[in-house]
Amino acid sequence: MSSCCSASPPEPSPPEDSSSSCCGDSSTSFDWLLWGSLILVFLGYFGHLFFAAAVADMSANLAHYCGGVFDLFNKMWWGLGLGILAVGSLGWVPREWVASVLGKPGTINGLIRAIFAGLFLDLCNHGILLVAMKLYERGASYGQTLAFLIASPWNSLSLTLVLIALIGIKWTLGFILLSVVVAIVTGLLVEMMVKAGRLPANKNSVELPDDFKLWPEMKAAFYRSKINHVLLGRMVKAGLSESQMIVRWIFFGTVLAAAVRAFVPVEVFGDWFGPTWIGVLLTLVAATVIEVCSEGSSPIAADLVTRANAPGNGFAFLMAGAATDYTEIMALKETTRSWKMAFVLPMCTLPQVVVIAWLVNSLA
Repeated sequence: MSSCCSASPPEPSPPEDSSSSCCGDSSTSFDWLLWGSLILVFLGYFGHLFFAAAVADMSANLAHYCGGVFDLFNKMWWGLGLGILAVGSLGWVPREWVASVLGKPGTINGLIRAIFAGLFLDLCNHGILLVAMKLYERGASYGQTLAFLIASPWNSLSLTLVLIALIGIKWTLGFILLSVVVAIVTGLLVEMMVKAGRLPANKNSVELPDDFKLWPEMKAAFYRSKINHVLLGRMVKAGLSESQMIVRWIFFGTVLAAAVRAFVPVEVFGDWFGPTWIGVLLTLVAATVIEVCSEGSSPIAADLVTRANAPGNGFAFLMAGAATDYTEIMALKETTRSWKMAFVLPMCTLPQVVVIAWLVNSLA
């Protein structure tokens, strides 16, 4: 097995990892979605940075678009960058290590481990998305992958502190607990579908030997490995290459979200999204269409709790952003190469989110 445990610098993941990805033969053709979205993001960002006044004179909507790109990218760049580095690093982590950390697939213990990994990994939803797809490639079950994804977009430590400041500790802890419930239920449903043969099992899964011990393996690998600038450079290069299929959708989502911001004011939330069934449904639609980074979703959710007096809608906005986000659905589709598996995410989570949001509004 080629890994960082070798005496020489470790080699990248086996060839079958890359060949099985959804990218197919994209390396031999021009990626119009990636480069087109990147150009629009570039023009919007630097248009606001250097020519904000001139853009505003040309068009108010164009100015809002440029400002939206500028705001979104400033909030997500660090998470995106760390996510790419994490993807590059995970490529050198043996699958046995990932399997040992996440526990046995199809069990409550395995799901809880995946959820806690999502809770405590302090990245924005775009960085988390990159890591989740790589964990699936390294052997995590699909139930664990979705549980990790559902629990993590807004539950990082930094955003937890932001939410506490905006809506108070009671609602923040309540939202976190409810999101964990959704993650566990969704993970269990997916694992049951895999066992029943309705969804395919992860072909990258690993069976650990009974005598496998993680810490001695990691300790031995650390002493045998050769960490230098060459290895780090290869990790960064691998991260950029393997993240390309997800990054294209992140840039596209940024363009679309900025365009929607230019025509859909956030202020209407207070008037349209009250604590009713219609308000909950409109919140779900808004969360689906208006893609925002996790840092941006927190203030909007807080606005729903405080201004619209609809705490259930605030929870629905946070959770539906993870459950219906087209960036995540496309990433799941490309990673699993299955529309069926991609749409399992909203199909399993949205009913839970709607019921919980209605109950929270009724009891508030």
